[in-house]
Amino acid sequence: MFELLTEKFSNVIEKLKRAKKLDEKVVDEALKDIKIALLEADVHVDVVKEFIEDIKKKIIGQEVIKGLSAGETVIKLLYDEVINILGGEEASSIAKPEKPPAIIMLVGLQGTGKTTTAGKLAKYLKSKGYKVGVASTDVRRPAAAKQLCTLASSIDIPCFVDENEKDALKLTEKVIEDAKKQGFSYIILDTAGRLHIDEELMEELKQIKEKVKPAEVIYVADAMQGQDAINTAEEFHKAVGLTGVILTKLDGDAKGGIALSIRKVIGVPIKFIGTGEKIDALEPFYPDRIAQRILGLGDIQSLIEKMQAAIEEDKAKEMAQKVMNAEFTLEDLREQIRMIRSMGPLENILKMIPGIGAQIKNLKVDEKKFVQIEAIINSMTPEERMKPHIINGSRKKRIAKGSGTTIVDVNKVLKQYEEMKKMMKKFKKSGKMFNPFGKFGGFKF
Repeated sequence: MFELLTEKFSNVIEKLKRAKKLDEKVVDEALKDIKIALLEADVHVDVVKEFIEDIKKKIIGQEVIKGLSAGETVIKLLYDEVINILGGEEASSIAKPEKPPAIIMLVGLQGTGKTTTAGKLAKYLKSKGYKVGVASTDVRRPAAAKQLCTLASSIDIPCFVDENEKDALKLTEKVIEDAKKQGFSYIILDTAGRLHIDEELMEELKQIKEKVKPAEVIYVADAMQGQDAINTAEEFHKAVGLTGVILTKLDGDAKGGIALSIRKVIGVPIKFIGTGEKIDALEPFYPDRIAQRILGLGDIQSLIEKMQAAIEEDKAKEMAQKVMNAEFTLEDLREQIRMIRSMGPLENILKMIPGIGAQIKNLKVDEKKFVQIEAIINSMTPEERMKPHIINGSRKKRIAKGSGTTIVDVNKVLKQYEEMKKMMKKFKKSGKMFNPFGKFGGFKF
């Protein structure tokens, strides 16, 4: 996500950090590089023009901010301007269900991930304590309703369906009536999509909106489509009046330009971003955090939230105590690997660490190593995990066979574990915290 932008902006920032004063030459070179970066990332040309003009106005005659160097002053201005383009400092939330059920209409073309997004959004709202239901208003494609109901079933969320009803408006009326009786907070409508915009589709959406008075009309945009998605969003906005956007597939090869364009071009906020295929891979869109990622400044807040969601506080304290006391066993190592894997792809986690984002393309993250290490530890007996020193040649042979690896692989894990233990003892004496997967850890991925 945003790799191209992050790389380009990070190069500009490195040059600016070395600048001792904000002379015209430094500013012009920086703005030229930024303009090229934005255009290459498929940011809308009008947005690029406005961005460059605004930055130039702010930099010319700008006094160096107290406590910052000349380069850092420009970086601060860049950061503020990126946040401004993304929609301001505050995240845009989903409307509260003042008169339940609050209706959320998801609209968009076929193939943008709309149905999957309906499931993800339902799970997100359920995690916030709301009673949520989903329904498909696509009466022409029964497969769409089946897919939605399958997703809903996997997260234990009711799916309203009536295979006999062939009128989208009547179907929607029935859904809302049932939802009111059952006390739902939110109903998410996965509306019909097409391969392209047509008059019939827009008329159907207008009728549904007029009938149900939705709290939100959210356009689901495929970030891979770039400017095409923005043009389509404009058409939907003119027809039904959008209240927000959800960007999908930002974990793929999307350049990220749509995120920097859509708010300025359409005038509606980005509400969420899809960051993977899993049902929980939906994040609220925080302009400040995304600005930090784009500029290669990391995203510590999101990283902390992911860690808190994946690791129970008591377990984290217990693990930290064991590490500090150098009592870290192979059983503990396996538990920590599981915790890390539950946070999502390691590559995405690393991007949130300041200074890593721009270098991620140079890092070779082999997540299969996690699987291999866990398989090796799983093939050990409880006693072997607690007392690795008893693992002799015959035991190694059994462990390798049981884990589908080699004796060399088993030896490697045991050696790295012993190096970790030695390092822990050194850290215990110094009183510093030790991270098994950090700079001083023994495991390399």
